[in-house]
Amino acid sequence: MGSQEVSTVDWQGKHVTVAGLGVSGIPAARALHERGALVTVVNDGDDERARAQAAELEALGITVRLGDGATLPPSTELVVTAPGWQPDKPLFLAAAEAGVPVWGDVELAWRLRGDNGRKAAPWLAVTGTNGKTTTVRMLASILEAAGLRTAAVGNIGVSLLDAVLGETEYDVLAVELSSYQLHWAPSLRAHSSAVLNLAPDHLDWHGSMEAYAADKGRVYEGNTVACVYNVADPATEDLVREADVEEGCRAIGFTLGAPGPSQLGVVDGILVDRAFVANRQKQAQELAEVGDVNPPAPHNIANALAAAALARAFGVEPAAVRDGLRAFRPDAHRIEHVADIGEVAYVDDSKATNTHATEASLAAYDSIVWIAGGLAKGATFDELVTGAAKRLRGVVLMGADRALIREALTRHAPEVPVVDLDRTDTGAMSEAVARAAELARPGDTVLLAPACASMDMFTNYNKRGEAFADAVRARADESA
Repeated sequence: MGSQEVSTVDWQGKHVTVAGLGVSGIPAARALHERGALVTVVNDGDDERARAQAAELEALGITVRLGDGATLPPSTELVVTAPGWQPDKPLFLAAAEAGVPVWGDVELAWRLRGDNGRKAAPWLAVTGTNGKTTTVRMLASILEAAGLRTAAVGNIGVSLLDAVLGETEYDVLAVELSSYQLHWAPSLRAHSSAVLNLAPDHLDWHGSMEAYAADKGRVYEGNTVACVYNVADPATEDLVREADVEEGCRAIGFTLGAPGPSQLGVVDGILVDRAFVANRQKQAQELAEVGDVNPPAPHNIANALAAAALARAFGVEPAAVRDGLRAFRPDAHRIEHVADIGEVAYVDDSKATNTHATEASLAAYDSIVWIAGGLAKGATFDELVTGAAKRLRGVVLMGADRALIREALTRHAPEVPVVDLDRTDTGAMSEAVARAAELARPGDTVLLAPACASMDMFTNYNKRGEAFADAVRARADESA
């Protein structure tokens, strides 16, 4: 299916099974039912919340089966799944054996775009192990600065189905896509896409690094204008080479160094474009200053360059890139400056839940007291510690798997003082901040960048970040 084509599926009487009650399953079931499909929702759970959701759908005439997400209902012609359901689930194996296609919510949204009779907005898509949400929000800010009707949607938490079927008629959508979503989106064809980086993540779901990378690479399939890759991460360029794109689609790199032709990069503190200019062999277009990026940490400048590349691929003028970056404010718990106390900066990067994100976070500061630990999810920390050792003033560890980080520190940074908090209660954060403050010196940064998931101690990384910020502010009040 070409990038500008809109699918016309006759849903009337089509037997569709929706896998999963949740943020994607419920809108999918409703949308399909409204179009005349015979919808059955299957769900593994059978708790009070699931029963309440089921009752709402059943009132519409949708069949719901709770406590049995494994069996393929008879007569099923299509399965639409929530993105997190693993590919080896019995439901999908049964579908494959029966020759029944499986789509994700992104695939369904792609097929339904334009279904309401309006022009189907093109998609500018972003994936990668880290930085997706920030880049998509930067991109949306740039597009808005250019006067375009847009929204940041997808894995960012805003339903793509709602975006394509809602009342607003968009000019273009900035779309964050996870590897799960891409796995189940066989016909997606974006205007332009970016893969920001690749590092081991979700390997339990994908089965191997190769499968994970292949699913990320699906974002480039059928692109019409630009495939944006990270010059510092050759694996992303490899995915561009392997992609089957529309004739004339270009490979566009972004780099923190001086850009070559068909690249965006940085020269003397200026973000410059040598890709979307009349003579890219000899000319470069100024887009913004490094100081226009908030915060101007290296990995965030890379995010800004990727967003700028996608915006420029869509024809956005340089001034809108600058204005959009200036207007952008990062989400909470992403390199968020909380306070300065006694010439020590306290920064919340609770969103750094894996080693790749934490590596980028640690690289943003020269002298760090690092607060880390939590659930390691199978990660190892030797490479992370080796790269950061010279920047570490001290380390405070907490959480279930803190010993793995402590052992890496013993091997690769034995001279760095380590405080090991033998506790996993939520109150440990206050003690962690207090002990970090004892280690810090004027000019240092106390950085919460856990390199681990939060669920051993906190509901999610947001709650962990809030606990850090609360502890820091309480300390600031005491010292005022």
